[in-house]
Amino acid sequence: MMKKLFVPALSVMAIGVIACGGNSNSTTQDSTTVTADTSSAGALVTDGADNLLSDSEKSEGWVLLFNGQNLDGWHIYKGKQSNSWVAENGTLHCLGSEKDKSDKRADLTSDSTYENFEFITDWKIAPQGNSGIIYLASEKYDAAYLSGPEYQLIDDENFPEKLEGWQKTGANYAMDAPLVAAAKPVGEWNHTRIVVDKGHVEHWLNGQKTADYQIGSPEWTKAKTEGKWKDAKGYGETKKGHIDLQDHGSEVWFKNMKIKQL
Repeated sequence: MMKKLFVPALSVMAIGVIACGGNSNSTTQDSTTVTADTSSAGALVTDGADNLLSDSEKSEGWVLLFNGQNLDGWHIYKGKQSNSWVAENGTLHCLGSEKDKSDKRADLTSDSTYENFEFITDWKIAPQGNSGIIYLASEKYDAAYLSGPEYQLIDDENFPEKLEGWQKTGANYAMDAPLVAAAKPVGEWNHTRIVVDKGHVEHWLNGQKTADYQIGSPEWTKAKTEGKWKDAKGYGETKKGHIDLQDHGSEVWFKNMKIKQL
C-alpha cells in the first residue's frame, strides 16, 4: 500500500518493539492478549509438500487457492492489463520493477468471494519490498484497498522511507499498528493467517497475533473516519469479497495459499 498519505488521527496504544525473528512477549492492546497460534493452520509448511492439501485439511474443509502451476482461480483486478504475475517454481510470483511501477501492473484477485473464512499462506518479500493481502475486497472501485482491509507486507527494516507503526508487517494497514513485531528477516518465508468471522478479524504472523479488531466497532469507526480512509466511503463495507494480492511494484512470492469457509 502506498505510504505517502498522512498518519491516521486515531493513535494506537504504545507497544514494546520486539526485534524481527526474536522471542515474543505477552502484549495487550484494547485488552486483547497476544498469544501463540495453536491452530492446525498456524505454521509454515516444512516438509516440502507445497501447494497440497493433507487428508486432515480436506476433512476440515480447506480449499487450495493456488495450485502451484498456473493462475487458475485468479484474475487481474477489474480486468486490467498486467504482465507482473507468474506461476513459477511452485510459487505465485509478483515481478518487481525498478522503473515504471504503473506499467501493466495491477493486483491479482481471487475469482471467488468469501464472507466468513480462515485464510493462510506462506510468503516472502524482496529487499525494500512492499505489498499486502487485501480481503473482503470489491471490484467496484479503482483499487481494492478502497474497499477491503489490508494485511500489510513490507520490508520493515530496509524500506527506503520511514515507516509508521500502522505501515509495518502484520498491521491492519492505516488503522492499527501490529500488536507485536513477528516478521522474519527479508527473503525468508513467513506464515500468515487471517480469520474473518462476522466482522471480527484476526491477523496472525509466524504464530503470533498481530491484529485483532471488529469491523464497525466504535474504535474501528473512529479510526476510519479520522484517518486515511475518511473519504473512502466503501472501505470496510463489503460483507462478502475477494482475496486480493497487491502489486505495489515490488517482488513478492506466495505459496501454500488455502482458505476454509466458516
